Amino acid sequence: QVQLVESGGGLVQAGDSLRLSCAASGRAFNSYTLGWFRQAPGKEREFVASITWSGGYTYYANSVKGRFTISRVYAKNTVYLQMNSLKPEDTAVYYCAAGPYGADFGSWGQGTQVTVSS
Repeated sequence: QVQLVESGGGLVQAGDSLRLSCAASGRAFNSYTLGWFRQAPGKEREFVASITWSGGYTYYANSVKGRFTISRVYAKNTVYLQMNSLKPEDTAVYYCAAGPYGADFGSWGQGTQVTVSS
């Protein structure tokens, strides 16, 4: 069973940087996509970024393109989300997710809170 554990959230000021980590376990992820989603209070959960585990192909939401970078480290089975130039509108609970290529993200972490003050 896939397990995803996020860490790295916190309270920062606008313009600051933060790096989220997602430790993945439970299976080999060679044919999986791992991603980050976020949910702000009163809003729907939205896609942030994803990466294919094997090829390292990345995709980003327009709202974070150029500011956020997703990456993975094989040796640590960990996916990272480097967030730069943070804005108050980036405030949300950030979730790590995983799913087979071409399928829905079926496994989710517990989430980590990111708060950006103005």
